Formats: sequence, C-alpha cells, structure tokens
Amino acid sequence: MTTTSFPSDLDIASAATLRPMDEIGAQLGISTEHLEPYGRDVAKIDLAFLDEPAQRHTGSAGKYVVVTAVTPTPLGEGKTTTSVGLAQGLQRLGKRAVVALRQPSMGPTFGIKGGAAGGGYSQVVPMERLNMHLTGDFHAITAAHNLLAAMVDNHLHQGNALGIDVRNITWRRVLDVNDRSLRNIVVGLGAREDGVPRESGFDITAASEIMVLLTLAKSLTDLRQRLGRIVIGYTTEGKSVTAEDLGAAGAMAAMLKDAIKPNLLQTLEGGPAIIHCGPFGNIATGTSSVTADLIAIQGSDYAITEAGFGADMGAERFFNVKCRVSGLKPDVAVIVVTVRALKSHSGNYVIRPGKPLPPGLLDENPTDVQAGLPNLRKHIEIVRRFGVQPVVAINAFPQDHDSEHDVIRRYCNGIGVRSAVTRHVAEGGAGAIELAEVVMEAAREHTSFEFLYPLDLPLEQKIEAIAMQIYGADGIDVSPAATRALRDYERLGFGGLPVVIAKTHLSISSDPTLKGAPRGWRMPVREVRAAVGAGYVYAICGEMRTMPGLSAAPNAQRIDVDADGNITGLS
Repeated sequence: MTTTSFPSDLDIASAATLRPMDEIGAQLGISTEHLEPYGRDVAKIDLAFLDEPAQRHTGSAGKYVVVTAVTPTPLGEGKTTTSVGLAQGLQRLGKRAVVALRQPSMGPTFGIKGGAAGGGYSQVVPMERLNMHLTGDFHAITAAHNLLAAMVDNHLHQGNALGIDVRNITWRRVLDVNDRSLRNIVVGLGAREDGVPRESGFDITAASEIMVLLTLAKSLTDLRQRLGRIVIGYTTEGKSVTAEDLGAAGAMAAMLKDAIKPNLLQTLEGGPAIIHCGPFGNIATGTSSVTADLIAIQGSDYAITEAGFGADMGAERFFNVKCRVSGLKPDVAVIVVTVRALKSHSGNYVIRPGKPLPPGLLDENPTDVQAGLPNLRKHIEIVRRFGVQPVVAINAFPQDHDSEHDVIRRYCNGIGVRSAVTRHVAEGGAGAIELAEVVMEAAREHTSFEFLYPLDLPLEQKIEAIAMQIYGADGIDVSPAATRALRDYERLGFGGLPVVIAKTHLSISSDPTLKGAPRGWRMPVREVRAAVGAGYVYAICGEMRTMPGLSAAPNAQRIDVDADGNITGLS
C-alpha cells in the first residue's frame, strides 16, 4: 500500500496540452468537412460521416467493448476512469481505440458526486467544458422538453379539444439542477388567463424521455418520429395523447437538430473521446448514444463504451435495449470491481455519500473481500447469460493491499474469467496495459450474443424474466395499478416494446439494504410507465428520485471563476 499526495483532477486536466481537433478526428477517419468546431478544443461530428464508408479504416471491423461494474457503493467504482484508461492503454499498444461516454449532468457536478470526466491521469479534456455546458445539448433537451410541457398546458387553456384528462397527464418539466423544492408543484395558479391549475413537478434533465430518445435515435428522421410518439397523458376515455397530436414534435426536432450530433473531445493522452447524451441510469438506459457508438466502431479497432451502474442494470439495458436499436453486438464486457465495493458487500460496512469512509474499511482484510465475492460472481453470470466474454478490471486504489487484489484474481482464475489490476488513475494508459492486453485476448474469442427475451413476449413476462434471470428474484408481485397499466399498454399497442426496471442501483435486488447476491426475495412492481417515444416500458420497483436534492455542503459552494476566466473547485 502506498500513500502519496496526488494532484486534483482539475489540476491535472489544466496542465494538459491538447491536440488540435482535426488531428483527433483524423484518428477516427473523420475529415474536417464532418467536424463542426465549438471553440478550439471541442467539435461536433456531422452524422453524414456514417454515410461515408470510404472513411472507414482498413482491416476487420472494430471490436465493441462495454464497461460495466459490480453493484456500486454510493461513491461509484470508477467505470468512467476505467473506460478512459482502457482506451489509453490500447493506444499505447498501437491500437486505434476510442471511448464513447455519457455527458455529465450539471446536477451531480454541483451536488455531491462531482463531475464525470474520468479521474487522475485517465480523464477526458477539456474537463471544465465537459462538466459545465459543453455544446449545449442538455440545454436544448431541457428547452424542447419544456416546450412540450408549455404546449400541453396551453392546449388545456385553449379549450382542451383533445379531451386530455387533467388528472392523467404524465409529462412533467425538467431542469439540469438539483432542486428538491420543484419535485411537486402546482401550475396554473392565478387569474383565468394564467392557465388551468393542476399538480405537476420537475425532474432533472437527465431523466427526460427526450434525453433517452436522443440517445437511441439513429438519424434526424428517426429523432423526429420518436418525438412525435411521445405520450404526454391520456384522455378521459383512456386514449393516449402524443406530442404529434399537440403539433409540438416538429418544433422540438428543430430545437434538437444540432444536439443529435455527437461531441468529439480527447483523452489526456490525445486519443479520441466521443461524448453524447446522458440518460438517468435508474429509470432509463444510462448509456451514451447509439450514434456515438456507430461512429466509434466505424473508425477504430476498439470502441469502448460505458453502461450505467452494475451489470444488473446498466449492462442488461445496454444489451436488451441499446443493442437492439444499434444492431451492434458486444465482444467483451469489462466488469469493474474495487476492494471497497466487495468489502461493502460483505455486509460489514456501510458507505454513505458525503460521509467519511467507515473505520476499518481501508485496513488490510482479505477475509472481507472474500465475503463480498458473491456479488462479483453474480455480475459475471449476468454477462455470460448474454453470451458475452467477461473481463474483470480490478480498479486499484492507493489504500488497497496486494493480498486483497490476490483474493479477486484467484477467484477469477478459478472460474475461468480473465482479470487484471489496473492503475490508470495514477499512471494513465501505462497503468492499464495489462487490462488492455487481457481485453484484446478476450475479444479474439468467439461470442454468441443473444437477447434475454423476444419482443413478442407479454410485458409482464419480460419484467419477470429480468427479475428472475438477471436479479435472482423468486418472482414478481405486481400491484393492481401496475396490472391495469400493463393491460392498457398492451391494448394501446405498446406490448412489443422492451422493458426497463427502475430500481435502486445499490443492490442487485430492489431493496438497497440487501448486499452481496440476495436470494429468497420477490420483486414488487408498484407502478408501470411507458416511454413510447424512447421505445420502452419501465416498471418502478422502489422509491425513485428523479429530481435529486442538494446536500448540506454541495460542490457548488466550492466552484468559482478567476479574473482570467479559469474555473476553480471542480472535482
């Protein structure tokens, strides 16, 4: 174990010398005619690049690698840093590698978690641009979402010709700021000309259905069609009302015509990084965009992307939802694990965001690591269930002990799974060479990717398949309200959609207090909603906060700007 002072992420990022964007694009075979500069260090990629097969690199098709994780602690286990570090490690081995990641939400940036540009010497830069506004995609999504909300309320005010049931409007408003006071509001108060009073609320922009459908749209035409299918609520007769019915979809598409283009940045080591979209991981796909991945795999030997949270949530949705849309089949799934996560799953420690780590967590204790291994085993089983090669990346922290890493490596060797200790945060690409070599080995093996369920399976059976085959539940208990909703969705023609389970990310089960690999439990389905524009139905199995709140000492209090315009305090 070593303990040395380490510069902040912002200090490391600020000291970096960035390469010109045309050089970054050239690594992917993207010519300047398909790059739209946003300042000196960021560019948007014209989707016309996907129609230029002559731009593709020579040789076989690129390998598709998804980075997922064990069930995380509230602090996260380093999927983004591992994704960036892996790309840097592959580049050091002479491979054309690109990383495709979600754009950070400013809610967590100003809240507890901080930014999401990676960490240490495995970051995407410019860090400040990435964590603040980037190219304004989130603002465009916020505006398009709220335009639709305004048109819903205007339709009510103008006489409600569509017969919308005021008590059954599902479209709320969004804002990319953590603000708990907006979770539940009443709109339309005041004089008659101020609108029709009704209950509503705000979600964070990352939870917007528009964010998800932008993630899954493969073209501007596809985006326009998905926007039109958004269901904002229902009539008193139970008929769905769409954005197309309100005449809003065209204007929304116009507002998003630039936001659909992925953003090109670079890693600290000058490799390409495509940043695009950022859906809320608890209730949505939690991945970067389909277009980002299509561009990445077209222009590289290895396209690395990230799935939200653990394999039970992020990888399952990546496989069952995103891969259905993209048509891409993953070759390798990297499962990030940390010593502290496995110690947490021993049941002997409780980690809380914003609080000091529990006493003893950093002490050498291979026994506690051993006790947490069932959680790792379950995530490996999930990846293998889809026919994808798993690789375990042991994300090493300075406080770790070699004996604790050895416990994980011996376990992986015993079940025939490749593993590697990676020190990319402290050493950049050089610290991820072993992981890169192991991923390359795994990518050469045959993969037999398959979906968990066919789309013609009834919605309830799809939910049950995920609960039992992925989470390990004994079954599901569907509330009467959810049963009615599922019946209505089948009647309305939504039965052929895939499903997403909205649940806690802190346990494989739907109960955040159950650690490890819980058995002998049933999953409650208390509510079901349809994200028809995005193209899935989601079952709510637990308490979901779609508008976070700020802590007693949020990161926003530490962020500032100096007289030269340099941002300080980002983490």
